[in-house]
Amino acid sequence: MGSKSLPETLTIDAKPYAFTFAPRHTALLIIDMQRDFLLPTGFGEIQGGDLTAVTASIQPTKQLLDLFRSAGMHVFHTREGHVPDLSDCPSSKLIRQAACPENKQHGLVIGDKGKMGRLLIRGEYGHDFVDELQPVPGEVVIDKPGKGAFWNTRLMEKLQARGITHLIVSGVTTGGITEATAGYNPAFKTSSLDMIHWSQGLFGFVSSLQPLDDALSPYIPSNETTGTVSATPPQTPPLWDGKLGISALASAYRGGLSPVTVVDTLFKTIDAYKGVDPAVWIYLVPKETVLAAAKELMVRFPDKRKLPPLYGVPFSVKDSIDISGVPTTTACPPLTYIPTKSAAVYEKVIEQGAILIGKTNLDQLATGLTGCRSPYGIPRSVYNKDYISGGSSSGNAVSVGASLVSFSLATDTAGSGRVPAAFNGVVGYKPTRGTVSFQGVTPACLSLDCCSFIARDVGDARKVWEICEGYDANDRYAKSTPPDLRHVDSIGPQTKAFNFGIPPPEALAVCTPVYRTMFYDAVRTLQSVGGNLTHVDWAPFENAGKLLYDGTFVLERLASLPDGWLESNKDHLHPVIRELFEGVVNRNSTAVQAYRDLQAKALYTRQAETIFSRGPSGIIVLLVPTAPTHWSVSEVLGDPIAKNSALGQFTHCGNVLDLTGISVPAGTYALSKIAKAPSYVDQAPTAPDADSGNESPEDEQQRLPFGVTFLGGCRTDAEVLEIARRFEEGVKAK
Repeated sequence: MGSKSLPETLTIDAKPYAFTFAPRHTALLIIDMQRDFLLPTGFGEIQGGDLTAVTASIQPTKQLLDLFRSAGMHVFHTREGHVPDLSDCPSSKLIRQAACPENKQHGLVIGDKGKMGRLLIRGEYGHDFVDELQPVPGEVVIDKPGKGAFWNTRLMEKLQARGITHLIVSGVTTGGITEATAGYNPAFKTSSLDMIHWSQGLFGFVSSLQPLDDALSPYIPSNETTGTVSATPPQTPPLWDGKLGISALASAYRGGLSPVTVVDTLFKTIDAYKGVDPAVWIYLVPKETVLAAAKELMVRFPDKRKLPPLYGVPFSVKDSIDISGVPTTTACPPLTYIPTKSAAVYEKVIEQGAILIGKTNLDQLATGLTGCRSPYGIPRSVYNKDYISGGSSSGNAVSVGASLVSFSLATDTAGSGRVPAAFNGVVGYKPTRGTVSFQGVTPACLSLDCCSFIARDVGDARKVWEICEGYDANDRYAKSTPPDLRHVDSIGPQTKAFNFGIPPPEALAVCTPVYRTMFYDAVRTLQSVGGNLTHVDWAPFENAGKLLYDGTFVLERLASLPDGWLESNKDHLHPVIRELFEGVVNRNSTAVQAYRDLQAKALYTRQAETIFSRGPSGIIVLLVPTAPTHWSVSEVLGDPIAKNSALGQFTHCGNVLDLTGISVPAGTYALSKIAKAPSYVDQAPTAPDADSGNESPEDEQQRLPFGVTFLGGCRTDAEVLEIARRFEEGVKAK
């Protein structure tokens, strides 16, 4: 046993030749280790199967499973079965044996009553996995209605979401790891394994358990524990470096760290930060309540080997997202209410062990990109209190950037999850609309709203998304159809190469000189990790962005309010919000204009789909600056509407075009470079500015963050996240 980090790649002996895989991108796929197939009186034995070989595969499969769990690698389980009304079971499968004239084995079919419940019916005892191979929290279970694991399931989508390019396969009626695969006919197993590796690996590779064990064992943490968690913190807690990353906390918890220790330490940081910025929170959960939640977690999950993926991870929530029993204000006191049901996205992270710290400040009615439009105060950038935090998810980004929480649940309509992330040096991820439930969230512009996640790095944002994504029939804008997935390039130079585009120089002219410099440096970083810069037509993105506020779409913000509410409550609104809404009303927009805008939206969306196409001239991502500049608080207060509008130059198009987007930190720059820069408005396009290299030591100590956004086509989230991760690593390597 060792404690080294897993390497980039590992190689094991296999047929037809050595198998090389990247642990980060490899998952164990265990096929159909169900009681119905493995135990006496189950469907397999009823079908006439000899259970000797399949039951013998349980222990090797458990060894393989324990190995992957200890190494911290992804695990997937499949199980075959049908819904109780058999509406997903084709007739050919249902009556296959019963219809055979010479069938003398039995007359039972799928759905009939067996000794372990109805045969191959979801929810029945026999349908579930054998006791030795029960999934633990965080492992993916794929219920399949057919023989194949990929047919009519979300398996491929789930694999791509986690960046998986290689599979280690085991289980019954399958092939891969010889000891951990089995069938009812030994000769069939031999033939199947031979077929897999025939002709230079026509379908894959075949290996055995020992080479894989030898390859992974040196990297299994030496402190991997098999004990249980005590509800009382140990007298001498294990060492914890204070890092709040999800993976770092998971490792520390497995090593014996108590979530009580984390909560106690965290509240000291939160109390201290109130002196730096008192406007982060609208509601902070009392420390005693959070400590009680931490202790309850320890009772709920006593086995350190079976902790859920967000166990003990502290998080914050934008105060437009419902939590049962806690007021939702949306930073607008007249609209405050107390929900009796929590938002779906909140319930999902709580179910996986996350610990709520509080609800954060935001621009009123989630309308703004500056963070300067709240009656609860103005949050400031964690880098410099004179500069804006960005909005509308202002408190979310500050709470993560100041290390008050690990991640935050936010929203994004026009850039509300991306801009504040960039201004606080963290990651802001906006999934494709309709892929994460918006139920229980106060709408800003409902047809264009989506949940977003603010996190410390791309990996943490991806982890939260993996937990929260999924179809919700109660969300009227949820996407019910599966995505059109691209193939996976798992070997060769294609694994690293991809096309990307950028805005033209005239579009980038709105950026301050230092932002253009930083952006072109980000372009070079993306090229260094495999990106091929490709020309794109910028017009659809520019035109779509203008629709959001220059067109009629902004009227949907009023449609989210009760009839007559604005007239009755305008005196209670933030002055800037009132001015903005009254200006929208005074436009006297017509239905004809609204329909024209909808038609234009459809046109621009189709044009963007062509740009993100799969052909050689298509791109995977569009790289843009998250914002064109970083305003000071005083600048925004002096010109609140114009300064706010300018910040959405590269974010407004995202939801209009049904794109996915993630803002990633791309370095910092000396404060003097922006403080002394001329106004970006009306600047002519220029080449990237050279770094003067003349900053004073004081300038070097006062720095601001810069962020870039990766935009991708509808439901290409997994690909965009992977490229963003590689870029993130490229920035860190500089």
